[in-house]
Amino acid sequence: MADPPDHPTGPPNLTDLPHHPADLPDLPDHPAGSSDHPADLSDLASLPGHPADPSAHHAGPPDPAGEVPGQARYAEARDTLRAWLDAGVLVPDEVPALYVYEQSGPEILQRGLIGDVGLTDPGQRIILPHEDVLPGPVADRLALMSTTRANLEPIFLLYEGGDGTATGLVDEVATKRHPLISTHTEDGLTHRLWAITDTAEIHAINADLHHRQALIADGHHRYATYRILQRQEHATHQPSSERGHADGPWDFGLALLVDSTAYPPDLKAIHRVIPGLPLAEAVARARDAWHVDDFDDLVQGQSALEAAPEPALLLADAKGAHLLTAPDPVQLARAMPADHSDRWNSLNTSILSEFVLPVLWGRHDSEQTVRIVHHHASAAVQLAARTGGTAVILKPLAVEDVVAVAAGGERVPRKSTSFGPKPRTGLVLRTFATD
Repeated sequence: MADPPDHPTGPPNLTDLPHHPADLPDLPDHPAGSSDHPADLSDLASLPGHPADPSAHHAGPPDPAGEVPGQARYAEARDTLRAWLDAGVLVPDEVPALYVYEQSGPEILQRGLIGDVGLTDPGQRIILPHEDVLPGPVADRLALMSTTRANLEPIFLLYEGGDGTATGLVDEVATKRHPLISTHTEDGLTHRLWAITDTAEIHAINADLHHRQALIADGHHRYATYRILQRQEHATHQPSSERGHADGPWDFGLALLVDSTAYPPDLKAIHRVIPGLPLAEAVARARDAWHVDDFDDLVQGQSALEAAPEPALLLADAKGAHLLTAPDPVQLARAMPADHSDRWNSLNTSILSEFVLPVLWGRHDSEQTVRIVHHHASAAVQLAARTGGTAVILKPLAVEDVVAVAAGGERVPRKSTSFGPKPRTGLVLRTFATD
């Protein structure tokens, strides 16, 4: 899968490293590890075929469906991780390091830094969430992190770096130094990894990032889990008089940080399908509030959608497509919530969830009533055909709109963004035991 690294890599000690909770958290000398043979570690319990086969570590019998019960799966992940460390499949770093990480492929080039970011309260507006989280996924990730005592993959953060030192060093390393790892994945991307171990370079990166904000592009549930684990560990390991003062490994979280000015992210649309709402009915109800243009097929409709000013929605099924533009301003203003910003109220996903779905179609935007289809409009149309419903094709949100909404303390509607390329699981991870 990958060329072996030139030297062992893994977690150093954080005890003497600076941390600045009042500004963009520094990327300290990173307590992370890189594998000789990268594997997908997001579900360690499901990886057979290694000498540390998880099947040897069952904490209980499989359920009737053949799946290992939840608590047993977390224990298997912990045991497998320990076995891989003991066997040398994963090897600790010899010296503290930050990692330059590059993803490249057809029309894609993204470079960034993998390291630890200090965890701060969202109210400080340093690391900006832009989506809400659900309790179920957070509980799952908390159980996995608590049991394995590890961050098994980085979250994905974006910041505006301009011509900053960090971006300059990232590019210099990627163009002039030999990578530790170079590997190709089935999606056509090449992944390369370098270690920055020079103390002066690490301090220069931290100084550049110190005052900046970062947007969570991917990993909201993991970031929320980082924060919960931090609170739990503080309560367990520190007297109440000392809480919040001494840094421990739980005061940081593994992250990929990308300068979005140098490497604009690939932000794709997420489409909707409304099962049980026939296209003819959906269009008929929309005509009272929108200008509607009719097209014979999805391809024609998509071309028109791309050229249309926002807000614009394309309604489609297997038989045709209909473009909605220029909504009635009076009806729209009446439907959109007064307690949200004008920017939030202008998002196509906001207008869909607050105006089109409840007011025009009598539907509430929920997982039970609205199906989600990432990226592929044709797949949304196929799902609409199977469910007797309507596909709602959207243009992707603008990155600047997402950043502005998050900076204002708001969250975009659910499933509004799909940032890429996401970091590949298995190249770098972090364990508390070797912190």
